Amino acid sequence: MRRAANPPKLGGEAAGGRGVADEVGVEVWAGGVNTWECDEMGHLNVRFYVAKAMEGLAGLAAELGMPQAFSPEADSTLVVREQHIRFLREARPNAVLAMTGSVVEMGESEARLLLVMRHLSGEPAATFQVLVSHATSGTGAAFPWPQRIRDRAAALTAPVPAYAAARSLAPTPATASTASLARADELGLVHTGQGAVGPQDCDVFGRMRAELFMGRISDGIRRLVGETRPGSEPGRDGAAPRIGGAALEYRLAYFAWPRAGDRLALRSATTWTDARFRRLVHWLLDPATGRPWAAAEAITASFDLDARKIVTLSPRALAAVEAQVIPGLEL
Repeated sequence: MRRAANPPKLGGEAAGGRGVADEVGVEVWAGGVNTWECDEMGHLNVRFYVAKAMEGLAGLAAELGMPQAFSPEADSTLVVREQHIRFLREARPNAVLAMTGSVVEMGESEARLLLVMRHLSGEPAATFQVLVSHATSGTGAAFPWPQRIRDRAAALTAPVPAYAAARSLAPTPATASTASLARADELGLVHTGQGAVGPQDCDVFGRMRAELFMGRISDGIRRLVGETRPGSEPGRDGAAPRIGGAALEYRLAYFAWPRAGDRLALRSATTWTDARFRRLVHWLLDPATGRPWAAAEAITASFDLDARKIVTLSPRALAAVEAQVIPGLEL
């Protein structure tokens, strides 16, 4: 059994984390949760959190003076380089949600932006720190922000509130990746997905949409954890609880953008665990070149679907997960 030397710092539970309901930024999106956007856990699937965040990003781009940033006629756009996500309170069917946006910091051609998704009560549901490049719409090449956008950004700049700050996964820019198909084979990472990009998967610039990176990861989780999730063994009354999974924190780094017809191979591993939490790493790779399209790391937990709370694993269940750990694996 192997355990990481430095376990992550962990915050509130996926279904019970709470934050101060203060306003941050300007409203950039409002909507709700459809039943078809929810998964077998009974709450909004992670891909749709990202899809709604991308709509919020378009709204924030407009507030910065780029109202056509994601239209086919755009000369410049915002290219997502990284996303740091915290899931603070689950969103279930019919939930009413809204999103605010602000600027954390702005460099020569990049910016770190903050999107906060809230319930109608004002409680944060999720937060997104998004590293973007100001880039040409065609090639995605970064170039400096014009002064008019800098001026608007200054008026929208605000610090990151405590509930949106990184807890276990530092949102430091990943300029390169250790991921490759050869290294995945060498380390014995689990084959959790494969397929190809369809035309319907791409945005107006022909690049695969950001939420579909997360979607591929979400679809592959069951193959990583197995048919029976840890924590589903019978209790004292002999009945096995209904156990699912919940994500608490995610970090995604995008290295290249596949287009229609490009193939995808997903490899995944558990890199650390204790009785309540688990750190996963996912490499989304190009089978043709072996190079990474993207990589992600996540803090997850087994989740009681009836009690709506995180499960503490029994020693037997924990030992089974520890046997699968590949320590030290990075993006």
